[in-house]
Amino acid sequence: MADMARRTGRRPGNPDTREAILVAARAAFADRGYDAASIRAIAAGAEVDPALVHHYFGTKEQLFLAAMQVPFNPNDILTQVERGGRDEVGERLVRAFLTVWDSPAGTAGAALLRSAVSSEWGARMLREFVSRQILRRVIRLLGMEQDPHAGLRASLAGSQLVGLAMVRYIIRVEPMASAPRETIVAAVAPTLQRYLIGAIDVPAEPGPH
Repeated sequence: MADMARRTGRRPGNPDTREAILVAARAAFADRGYDAASIRAIAAGAEVDPALVHHYFGTKEQLFLAAMQVPFNPNDILTQVERGGRDEVGERLVRAFLTVWDSPAGTAGAALLRSAVSSEWGARMLREFVSRQILRRVIRLLGMEQDPHAGLRASLAGSQLVGLAMVRYIIRVEPMASAPRETIVAAVAPTLQRYLIGAIDVPAEPGPH
């Protein structure tokens, strides 16, 4: 059996195996981004068989969330976003976002933000999470994938949400830090709505002189 384990590169099934996969996944997602990081490459980095990665974590998305130590399921936000028409999507997204941050999961979310501020690795992982797991999926739900400014829309929306979390929950600038949730929703939602489905005026690049 020992010879077989050496030939396949499979680690024994012990707690160290799970942690080795997570370490390799964090490195791969930070270096390559979510889309380019493959289960096969992550398994190679952890020196395990790809089937073992699926055994421990299921899908690549579930592995990413585990590597990020995300305290909530992004589907909880997306479920709220898709309930209703396009005209209120900004309002629903802000409300769902604040609901998560005001829950016990918000403490772990704050740790993610602090990590993003203090380390390049944390910044890359947070960028991948906000972009890939939330905003690109919101753009898809809205049928805006073919919009020429889809990437810019996601980035603008991301800047709004991450900035909101920083000011309200990390820096705690008053009166925003203690304002009622619905006050924040009413103030922020119109901007987010415009970023997601409103007109995006991009000035033309200046031509050569």
